[in-house]
Amino acid sequence: MTPTTATQRGTHQASDKNAIRPFQVNVPEAELTELRRRIDATRWPERETVTDATQGVQLATMQALARYWGTEYDWRKIEARMNALPQFITEIDGLDIHFIHVRSKHENAMPLIVTHGWPGSIIEQMKIIDPLANPTAHGGKASDAFDVVIPSMPGYGYSGKPTTTGWDPAHIARAWVVLMKRLGYTRFVAQGGDWGAAVTQTMGVQAAPFTPATSSTTTSSAKAAASPPGSNRTCSPPRCAPRSSRCADQPTRWREAAPARRRSAHAGGTGRPLAGHQYRKGIS
Repeated sequence: MTPTTATQRGTHQASDKNAIRPFQVNVPEAELTELRRRIDATRWPERETVTDATQGVQLATMQALARYWGTEYDWRKIEARMNALPQFITEIDGLDIHFIHVRSKHENAMPLIVTHGWPGSIIEQMKIIDPLANPTAHGGKASDAFDVVIPSMPGYGYSGKPTTTGWDPAHIARAWVVLMKRLGYTRFVAQGGDWGAAVTQTMGVQAAPFTPATSSTTTSSAKAAASPPGSNRTCSPPRCAPRSSRCADQPTRWREAAPARRRSAHAGGTGRPLAGHQYRKGIS
């Protein structure tokens, strides 16, 4: 999308690199029309010579997909859903980072940063915002509440596109800590899937204390995992990644076990990350 497809509002001076600028999505209709035109202008190859998918994705499947994107997909509906949420942009290490930030109405809500994967975007996480920020409306307790931060990774969505190499999971992990500090959070938990899991895992490697658990952890146990170090809490998160359960009062041993943790964070040794990882993060 070009810069004209979004609106940034705020009273901060552009020279303030730490400014958090309110953001709204507004894609010009001309761009949507041009996108549909290009989809309609697709030059299709001949049909495959078999009746199954042994020669690849079948022509009929691709044509149905193109019809969906060209005539059925409603971008304005998605745009309205995004603009109903508090969105912002802030500059970190010379790059604009777009993010959603929903503060819970409940007191003592636990800050949570959620990182999407590839291919993916923050749209995939929008459905979890209200259950996390407003648990009492979904059968939960006020003590289960989270303040939810969902950033777009560099080069994704409305975040800036890096012009040089170096924005690897380690760099993004450091940027997320800067973002959370900029929002006023000194302790938080983190979750991510796919490449988001790599970023979240790296956040745990870079600084302690933290407690890992798979995304199956309930909100109550996730908040318990973020209890202050020295509380002598017994840690046994349900369905943790194999060999990866450690207590918050054991950060040194957990840091030293990082290579084993990286191996154990993949299901069955297949190299496929588990659905998500959560870490408690403390900032000194």
